[in-house]
Amino acid sequence: MFEPIMANYTPEGDDWNVEVTAAGETRTATAPGLIAARDAADQLVDELVPDDDVRTVVHTLKGDAFEFTAAYLSARLAKPEDPEDPAEPTAPEPRAGDAEPPADAPAEEPSPDKPSPRRRRAASGTTPARPAAPRPPRPR
Repeated sequence: MFEPIMANYTPEGDDWNVEVTAAGETRTATAPGLIAARDAADQLVDELVPDDDVRTVVHTLKGDAFEFTAAYLSARLAKPEDPEDPAEPTAPEPRAGDAEPPADAPAEEPSPDKPSPRRRRAASGTTPARPAAPRPPRPR
């Protein structure tokens, strides 16, 4: 009979303990956060069942898979807190070729050595639109 691999997580202050049980053996690890604990669980699974091609790992938080999923997704989607980041995003620095000259700067005259940039002309006529590909009927 098939037996799933169980990974149970428990918070321990700021750290997380993970206990992985597979093939009658149990291994444990401690990590500084839930995401790191999940990575540690993957490593423990590799140690316990290295030759399994297909693995089913059930991750639980204090025995509850739904609670683990909610906590893990919250941790993955949480905005990282970095005290060095400013509260508001700043505009990117202009690149050397992107900078606009000041309004009072004299206009550049075209150089005989450099060809002037060409602009695309708008199409004089309209092209017929392609018909959309037919959609298959929806199953009812």
